[in-house]
This record gives sequence, C-alpha cells and structure tokens, in this order.
Amino acid sequence: MDNKKRFIIIDSNILMHRAYHALPPLKSKNGELANAVYGFLLIFFRAVKEFQPNFVAAVFDTAKPTFRHQAFKDYKITRPPTPEDLSSQIPVIKSLLRESGIAVFAEEGFEADDVIGTVARLSLLEDGNGLEVIILSCDLDTLQLVNANIKVCTFQNGFKNMVLYNNEKIEERYEISSVDLVDFRALKGDPSDNIPGVAGIGEKTAISLLKDFGSLDNLYFEIETATARAGAIRPAVRERLINNKDQAFLSKELSIIKQDVPVNFQLDDCGFGKYDREKAARSLEQIGFRSLVGKLP
Repeated sequence: MDNKKRFIIIDSNILMHRAYHALPPLKSKNGELANAVYGFLLIFFRAVKEFQPNFVAAVFDTAKPTFRHQAFKDYKITRPPTPEDLSSQIPVIKSLLRESGIAVFAEEGFEADDVIGTVARLSLLEDGNGLEVIILSCDLDTLQLVNANIKVCTFQNGFKNMVLYNNEKIEERYEISSVDLVDFRALKGDPSDNIPGVAGIGEKTAISLLKDFGSLDNLYFEIETATARAGAIRPAVRERLINNKDQAFLSKELSIIKQDVPVNFQLDDCGFGKYDREKAARSLEQIGFRSLVGKLP
C-alpha cells in the first residue's frame, strides 16, 4: 500500500447481519451463538490487512425509530425483526472493538448510514484532502457517499470477493454517477426498505430517465412544462411518473443519507493501532476464537 492516510468506517450491523446468515451456527465456549462476531472479525481483519488504516470507527444502529419512520410510517415495515441470537452478539462485538481501541458510534433517531455519512464528512473537514475514507459495508445504499475521497468496500459471494467502489466503478455498474443514486432509488424504489418509488419503474428505466434528464427535479420540471424531450417519454411511463410524483419525492427524502447528525466526533479519537493486544487475545480465546488471535492487527 502507499503512504496515504486512511480511515475505515465500519457499517457494523449490516456486516454482522451478513455474517450471521452466511456462516454456520458457530458457538462460543459458553454455548452461545457467535457466528456473527466471528464473521465480523474476519472481515475487519481482512480490511485492516488490505488497507492498513490510520483511523478506524465502528458505527451501529439503535433500536429506536428514526426520522424516516416519522416521515413514512411503513418504512422498513416488511423487514422481519432481528433474530434474538443475532442481537445478543452485538454487545460482544462492541466490547471487543473497544478493547481494541476502536471508537464506537451510534445516535438515536438516526440510522447507521447517517452517522457514517456525518463521520466521513467531518473527518475530511478535519484532515483536508489528504485522507482516504473507506466505508466497510454490505449495503450499497452508502454508494451515494462516494466521491474523490470516499470509497465503499463491499463483498460478493458471501465474503469471498472484496469489491472497492470508487466513482469509476459506480459508473461502470450503473451508468450513472454516485450523485445520481438518490434519484435512482427515488424512481425505482427499494423493497428491502419498503421505499415505494414510482410503481412500474424498474432499474433500466430509472437509469435511462436519469441519463436523459439529469435529475428527478429536472425530469418532473420538463414533464410539467411539456418539453419536447418529456413528450418523447413512452406514454405509459409518463403516466406512471405523473401519478406517482408524491411517492417519488417521498422516496427521495427517505433515501438521502444525512451528513449533519449531532455526533461527538474527533478524528484523533479514532486513531488505530494503540491497544492492549494481549488483552484482546485473551478475550478471543475466552470466546473460543483461538484461530483469530494470530490475525489480530
């Protein structure tokens, strides 16, 4: 790796969720399920080896409803509740992270994505253009945060393939830029979060509309002012857009990751590498993860 300073921000709940479903039901020495903890640590140790960060922070969701639930009562209503044997592993990983000197963040009323977006923005304000921020996540919603200084590292095929998204990688996959992804989600919706979007508009149509019109705002401006370009939209698609305008803009509001969460953040508090390695090793051995001790940074 080069000598660039790096800051890894971990989207902790989503990584634990992915590990919980991807790994067999591994148990700790005391018989409690620990597969999410094990998978989380494997991902984290791999990322540390790959990116050699100077700073690390772990961000968690809270159990309280967020401002999105207030704006749309059915937000994420289709998601099943978090399994109890996954929830019980969250305090374990938080304890291990703190023992490793890693700052842990969570803010009631906001999702982890909002805290991640805020922490990323504040870190760049503190450090100028010399810092590279890498968001470690399995949730592609965070791709909207990608810019010249921020990348998203995600995984495919379980945890086998690590994929690093920068601006070029996003345009290669979606044919639009990171700044267009909020409008993209506003048009096509997101069933996993129960974000409605525009009924009948899929991924290809959403991309085509954004490539033609540039933004959701301009798309509706041209439809409402009856420009020639808007007249070229297929009648069925134009009708769907007109009939679902409110849903489109609600979906955009729900999709925007906030970057102004009132979080107490100082980049220096996230410095990585100074911790009691022997204590962390004992904690791993107590759980029964002796094979991970040698992977400790």
